[in-house]
Amino acid sequence: MSETTGASYAAAGVDIEAGDRAVELMKEWVKKTQRPEVAGLGGLGGFAGLFDASALKRYERPLLASATDGVGTKVDLARKMGVYDTIGHDLVGMVVDDLVVCGAEPLFMTDYICVGKVHPERVAAIVKGIAEGCVLAGCALVGGETAEHPGLLGADDFDVAGAGTGVVEADLLLGPDRIRKGDAVIAMASSGLHSNGYSLVRHVFFDRAGWSLDRQVEEFGRTLGEELLEPTKIYSLDCLALTRTTEVHGFSHVTGGGLANNLARVIPDGLHARVDRSTWTPGAVFDLVGKAGQVEQLELEKTLNMGVGMIAIVPAESVDVALTTLADRGIDSWVAGEITERGAHTSGAELVGGYAR
Repeated sequence: MSETTGASYAAAGVDIEAGDRAVELMKEWVKKTQRPEVAGLGGLGGFAGLFDASALKRYERPLLASATDGVGTKVDLARKMGVYDTIGHDLVGMVVDDLVVCGAEPLFMTDYICVGKVHPERVAAIVKGIAEGCVLAGCALVGGETAEHPGLLGADDFDVAGAGTGVVEADLLLGPDRIRKGDAVIAMASSGLHSNGYSLVRHVFFDRAGWSLDRQVEEFGRTLGEELLEPTKIYSLDCLALTRTTEVHGFSHVTGGGLANNLARVIPDGLHARVDRSTWTPGAVFDLVGKAGQVEQLELEKTLNMGVGMIAIVPAESVDVALTTLADRGIDSWVAGEITERGAHTSGAELVGGYAR
């Protein structure tokens, strides 16, 4: 007579011990993100992350800002390349740079990592990248969740998402109401594709062109995979420094939808942002996506950042200080356009002219 074994969580594909080991491995990285407001409060492994809100007493009227995002299909490239400690930079950048658009200082983040099977070292590497991103953004990583979904995801599949909270003084809140005719549009260079448009990028390079991730690309000076995994630039501390050194009327985070569409989101009715393409040359990756996939320029521009990851809108008299501040912080920036009155047939923002070559 054969013996039967009762069902168990482990038999169903969930390894609780592996999850516990992942938590232990990630603790040292999370600790590096601590701000004074979270020091000594609980720690990783609790049911909730804690933040000492008494720090907000220095604000007269603190407004909390929140944002959530993911990394999209860029995670598939990380999986295929076996590189897991950069994808967290992308996650943090997508979240905190949305917060800073309204002038908010990022305070803390939580993450959500969903995997088909917990590989402790792999999960810890992902969290390492998130923690490093939080350090670059000046915010604390106060907690998160690792979920194992056997049967829904393959053993090597994973996805990441995160949520962040920031604070801004009500009187310093940035938005369309501050933007004026004659303001300058300052572009800040991206580090590459960032984390948007990868469904198009993957389709072009892999499905249409048939390239492999280990293909050496002369224009990149490295492999295709290395170029595509270049981490998202995190601008939050640079933008906050800008608000402290000069007058800023607005920011725009250039993510999904491209430069013009994201810039239009912060332009008030009656005004128009005119951005001159001739003020910069997009990186080689944008040109190659277009050529390899025969993608029209307008399609590229409404999908990819085209070399601009963040926009600052400042009064004309603040331009010199703004550019100097950004240069001192290692940010490549330039005046890319201006705010004008909106005509009868113009939208909130548009790109004009041709790119510099």
